[in-house]
Parts: sequence; structure tokens; C-alpha cells
Amino acid sequence: MSTKPASRRRFLQEGAVFAGGLAVGAKVVSGQSLGSPRPGGTASHPMAYGERSGFIQTVRTPMTMIGHVDLHGDPNGLDARTPLVELTGTITPSALHYVSSHGNNPPDIDPREHRLTVYGMVDRPLVFTLDELMRLPSVSRTHFIECIANAPRPEEKTLEEMHGMIACSEWTGVPLSVLLDEVGVKSGGDWVLSEGAEATKLGASMPMGKAMDDVLVAYGQNGEAIRPHNGFPLRLVVPGFQGKYHVKWLQRIKVVDRPYMTYWEKRSYSKRAASRRTGPDRMANSHEAGQGAYFMEQGPKSVITYPSGEQRLPGRGYYTIIGLAWSGSGSVRRVEVSMDGGRTWNDAKLQEPVKRIALTRFTIPWTWNGNETVLQSRCTDDKGQVQPTQAEFANFWGSSGAPHGNGIQPWKVTNDGTVLNAV
Repeated sequence: MSTKPASRRRFLQEGAVFAGGLAVGAKVVSGQSLGSPRPGGTASHPMAYGERSGFIQTVRTPMTMIGHVDLHGDPNGLDARTPLVELTGTITPSALHYVSSHGNNPPDIDPREHRLTVYGMVDRPLVFTLDELMRLPSVSRTHFIECIANAPRPEEKTLEEMHGMIACSEWTGVPLSVLLDEVGVKSGGDWVLSEGAEATKLGASMPMGKAMDDVLVAYGQNGEAIRPHNGFPLRLVVPGFQGKYHVKWLQRIKVVDRPYMTYWEKRSYSKRAASRRTGPDRMANSHEAGQGAYFMEQGPKSVITYPSGEQRLPGRGYYTIIGLAWSGSGSVRRVEVSMDGGRTWNDAKLQEPVKRIALTRFTIPWTWNGNETVLQSRCTDDKGQVQPTQAEFANFWGSSGAPHGNGIQPWKVTNDGTVLNAV
């Protein structure tokens, strides 16, 4: 990759040598102070930070071990699900964004002391302060982030239990391509390895093509600084890729020549390439890497949020079926809903605006006659990929396990109006 003209890097000034061990010889760019809190901006003042009504009690649910069934949650209660059934619109409040922590409490990071190092197979390793990143050209984009474990199980009952590890926010930050242009990627630097500042130093590898496309180094979420559990002060946002790629508490970005099989990649996020089955494009995409397979882009998915598991219809009559749809490949083009167990399908209405790699609301009218039935939805994205049935999904992934649960979610409505998980 060619070196950019010096005028592109006038904001960078040479300084002290980075001595953290991983990027010896990197330049440190000087920065201005982030400043002190505004006068009167104390948290104790009633006007300092808005509070919701005391009548609203919506909270996310900590994930723990339930009986002998591991529901993907941290046994210490450090993970939590988004309460999808209680939310409106498509933007998830930052305080209700799901949490997947891998046993980590969020590190207590002073943003004035935090540094982001970009190094490896580059011409000019650089170290950025948060203030310097915020002085660079920024963008704001709305994208969902979904955990690799966001998949239903027969023993789970509610929408939140089965699909609550997803959230959608407006993210603000610097395109990763800007930083990679500044350091100058060398020939053969085809992958990017990122690492967080938490105790376990979670990391993930992504292809250079993706890194140069639409990835953000984000410092803002829904109009304010990213919350600690969501990665304060910096996190990667890798649109459409599984949650593990959206590294929180971001501190290092290394350009490398191949994907690295980190601890968590090997433990939870890959399987032997030989066990992969061929199948329809509508399943989650993957990338072969040596003896393993990396699963990256998430396939089209939708779920009916009302009525959904453990809810109860008060009686026969008119209802509006409501749901959410998304795809890691682009925009939602179509959502169909079946009110008779998949025998017939009808187009739902998509609520505008329909954004790329973001949650989309859909609605459709329904008159329930009081008889038992099964409700389902299926999503088609703008690449033509169609959400698979549970049977198609299981057949494609086989006994090796599925990395992304995007099979159609069926809800059984009983004669008394009770809604049950029918997976």
C-alpha cells in the first residue's frame, strides 16, 4: 500500500518512543488535554443527567447458570441480555445494551491516559491519544452488534432468553481505514489483529479488506461516550461481523500477514475446516484459515417480538404482529410473516428508514380466531439471502455446532392465548 503524502499527516507530531513492549519504536503523537468537567456538572445535581420515570422499570437481565443448563452467560453474573420485548424503535439505549464479558469486569480506564497503538507490518507505527483520535475526521453510523451465542434453545422460554444478545446503536468514531492509511500498510499485511485492555486481553483477527471498508474505531455511542460495559473509551465496530470482532476497551491494532488463532478463537469461535459443510449462501459466511474456519458475517435474521414467548393474548380479535429483522450483509429488503405454521406467507411492512446492517422494525395486522397456531417470520436481505428454517440451519451446520443462530423462530399460540417457544 502506498505511503500517503505528508499533508495527510499534519496532525501527527513526533514525540516520545512507545515503550509498552509490543510496538517499540512507534511514534507517540502529542495531544491536548481532554479538559475538566463543566462547572455545575456534578452527578448529584438533579439537572446534571436525566432520569427516566420511576414508573418505568425496564432493565437488562444478568445471565447466570440456570440449573444444569449453561445459557451462555458468565456464572458470576457478568453478562446480561437486552430486554428486546420492552423496547420501541430500533435504537437500543446504551444502558440496556447486552453485555458479553468473558469473566471480565470493565477496566477502569482514565481516558487521558489511554493509548491506541497501531503497529505491525506498517511503515510508521503510531500511538494515538483519545484526544487525537477525536480530532480526526469522524462519522456516525447506526449498526447492530450481535453475540455469536444469540441462538434459541428448546428449553428457553422468552424472547430475551433466546435472542437478547443483540443491540443496535448509533456509533461515532474514526474509520479504521484512516488510521491504516496514516501508518502505511506494507505488502503482505493482509489481516488486522485487535486487542482489548481487559484482564484477559481478548483479541480477534479480521481481513484487511474488511478493515479498510467500514470498520470504526468508536468513542461515541448514542450521542455520548461509550459506556464502560460497552468498551469505554474505545471499541471497534465491525459492521455485520459477529460480536467477538467488536473488540472493547481497544488498545492495540496490529497489521499481520495471517489470522491469529487467539485463545478465545480456538476455544469458542472456530471449528475444523474439514467439518464444514457446503450449503446455501443464506447461512452465516465463513473464512477458511489453516486448520480452522473463522465465522464472520452474520446471515439474515428476524424474530417476532409481539406476541412472543411467555406472553398471553387476552382473547380473540385484532392484533398487530411486531418484530425486528437484520442482516450482516446489508439491508433488510423483505420480511414475510406466517400465521399458520409456515403454510402461507404474507409481506410485512418495514418501518422507515431501513438502514444498512441495522435493526429494522416490521409490522403486520393479524386477526386471531382463537385457534392454536404458529407464528413465524423470515427475512430476505438486499443480497437475496433468505433466513433458513431451523431444519435447514441444523442440516447445514451438522453436529459440529452452529456459530450463529439465524434459523426461523416459531412461536406457538395456544387456544388460551399463551405464547410458547416452538423451536
